[in-house]
Amino acid sequence: MRGGTAHSSGSGACLTPSTESIIRIEHITKIFKNRQTVVAVDDVTFEVQRGEIFGLLGPNGAGKSTLIRILTTLLQPTSGTACVDTYDIARDPEKIRGIIGVCPQNSTLDVELTAYDNLEFYGKLVNVDDDTLDARIWQLLKMADLADRAHMKVQTFSGGMRRKLEIVRAFIHHPLILFLDEPTIGLDPESRREVWEQIASLNAEKTTIILTTHYMDEAEKLCHRIAFVDKGRLIALDVLENLKRLIPAGDLLEIGFETMNEGVVSSIRQDGLINSVEVKEQKLVISAKNGSRVLPAIVAIFEKFSLPISSISIHSPSLEDVFIYLTGRKLDGGNGDLKPAGRGRVP
Repeated sequence: MRGGTAHSSGSGACLTPSTESIIRIEHITKIFKNRQTVVAVDDVTFEVQRGEIFGLLGPNGAGKSTLIRILTTLLQPTSGTACVDTYDIARDPEKIRGIIGVCPQNSTLDVELTAYDNLEFYGKLVNVDDDTLDARIWQLLKMADLADRAHMKVQTFSGGMRRKLEIVRAFIHHPLILFLDEPTIGLDPESRREVWEQIASLNAEKTTIILTTHYMDEAEKLCHRIAFVDKGRLIALDVLENLKRLIPAGDLLEIGFETMNEGVVSSIRQDGLINSVEVKEQKLVISAKNGSRVLPAIVAIFEKFSLPISSISIHSPSLEDVFIYLTGRKLDGGNGDLKPAGRGRVP
């Protein structure tokens, strides 16, 4: 209900833990009222499974960070409910903060302190036992490949080194869930790859990771399931391969040839998995529902007509292609503005 007050689903719904889901969101809406009424999160419902890397993708301003701030108890929703493990976001914010780690988009490291001191300060803040804190700090510094820089001030670190330190800092108290908000924004390609490796190693410790990003390659590399958010709304959620199947055109195959026989084109068109076949210069451009599945049949047809193939390429839809199909625009197109209340919705 828009414009209402946030309400709890009742402690019973959260106190019964699910063996599969660790986060359960039901009809969350967040409306900001200033000069105009803006819907930041618009009636969003989904679940996050235990131990997965769950990707929230969308342009800047799509509502990703607002949703994360709600789940990490920094914001109250306007309406709707959510459970984080066995705790309700409205009733149990302090308990939720004890089982989550958060790495925000903007750095909160103290650059005047050393890497060790940053971890020690945060460890004490989240009540890590003094008897185990030193060992935990060194464990995390090694995980971030920063042990040899433990006593150097963070102001001497590169952007990638700072980001890796910030991620392990959020993990210092062994949280069940780690929230990473745009963890590689502004980093160079090599630093991004290093952060990806770090995220994968944290997930290997059975930590559930919620990753917000507008980098499609990052989501393809890391995420088990991916949710597309646009203008505050959840527009698609599935594993990567199923999201790619949303595009009717499917895969694009290009078969290079020296000579062509019309019988080849006719025979290929008879395959039920083929959407279209075009001859462009010295190539057959074929749209198919499953490129790898139809390729052997296409090769067999060329062999039947004794025609050699000079090249073969298959282009599967990218997440960028999926986003364009769902929204009609590129992920980085426009500015991802939040939509004022009452405007049209994404179908």
